[in-house]
Amino acid sequence: MENLECKYREYFDIQDGVLVKFNKNNESHVVIPDGVTAIGKCAFLNCTDLTGITIPNSVTSIGHHAFRGCRGLTDITIPNSVTSIGYSAFWACWGLTSVTIPDSVTSIGASTFSKCISLTSITIPDSVTSIGNDAFFDCKSLTSIVIPDSVTSIGTNVFFGCSSLSNITIGNGVTSIGESAFMDCRGLTSITIPNSVTSIGHWAFSNCCGLTVVTIPNSVTSIGVFVFCDCDSLRDITIPDSVTDIGRNAFAGCVAVRSITIPMRFKDRITEIFDSSDNAEIKYI
Repeated sequence: MENLECKYREYFDIQDGVLVKFNKNNESHVVIPDGVTAIGKCAFLNCTDLTGITIPNSVTSIGHHAFRGCRGLTDITIPNSVTSIGYSAFWACWGLTSVTIPDSVTSIGASTFSKCISLTSITIPDSVTSIGNDAFFDCKSLTSIVIPDSVTSIGTNVFFGCSSLSNITIGNGVTSIGESAFMDCRGLTSITIPNSVTSIGHWAFSNCCGLTVVTIPNSVTSIGVFVFCDCDSLRDITIPDSVTDIGRNAFAGCVAVRSITIPMRFKDRITEIFDSSDNAEIKYI
């Protein structure tokens, strides 16, 4: 690796195959030399003039914060050789509009694409099994997402603040939806939760003010606090008999609700769960 390190010394600090730092912050397009095996932590941190980058097939990992703050980055192709992407790797890449994650990647780390405010589409392959906390936090332009069946958990705040998100498909492998996972997804009008899900975390769909329809399957046993709080377009709510625990104010602020179907065990807590149920028809099962 000594020759590689010397040959590209003007542009890159390369140590034992790891691109440690990019030395030309004013470059707009960068081609990472073949032979580099990893893009290190903070390697391109705040390279605001960077608009495009070519990553060779020799790279197997992208480190934490690798491209964080590259606000001008619009074009990037992640090769199939990459197996891991560190947390906050593309945090606040404001110009990034679309990303395809290769099927060599098994997990999307925390805050990986957080605050990529121009990101409209993302392709998640069947190889991914987990999506970390804040992975797509505040991706305001993201309109649709398909979570494949391979994913087993959706972390905290994953799609928090994705206000343009209107179409979500949650795969049949997901067993839990984390806290605030879809909070403030104001463009969302309907959601179908698959039969694999057993728990819905606190605030998961809070302030999804466009949500009119939600389907909660018989697999769900617990609904956290404030889960559907301020979903003020939600009209019909059916809670299956499988649910044994509902957090306080789970449906607070659902002022448009007209029909509630809920297990008898929650009769004494109806005003604690719903604070706007006076005009709703309530059916106990």
